[in-house]
Amino acid sequence: MRFMTARKRAEGKGAAHSGTEHHWYMIVSSVGLALIVPTFLYIFGSTLGGTRDEVIATISHPAVAILFGLVLFVGLEHFRKGAQTMIEDYSQGGTRRILIIGITVLSYGLTATSLFAIAKIAI
Repeated sequence: MRFMTARKRAEGKGAAHSGTEHHWYMIVSSVGLALIVPTFLYIFGSTLGGTRDEVIATISHPAVAILFGLVLFVGLEHFRKGAQTMIEDYSQGGTRRILIIGITVLSYGLTATSLFAIAKIAI
């Protein structure tokens, strides 16, 4: 017989022991993205239609390169965690594992490729 109250059983991190951290990470990253994405879109939109030299000059600025890197890194990490949650909710067994590995590889691959491209342009 358990001597735990319903409140005591409900406290903590839930059955997976990581739900609270995941939820807070998603909230914080979405607020961060909501603050920096408009600036990113404005700068990216203003470079569209420019010559190659103008685009490279814009992206070569350290603040712009850091902003682009942050948007891509945080955005792709937010995508990875959200997609993983979706897969965990709607998939089972071996398919779940394969899809999570695929999303993780895709996300990290895109992150590495995009950060390398920004670094190559900025340097």
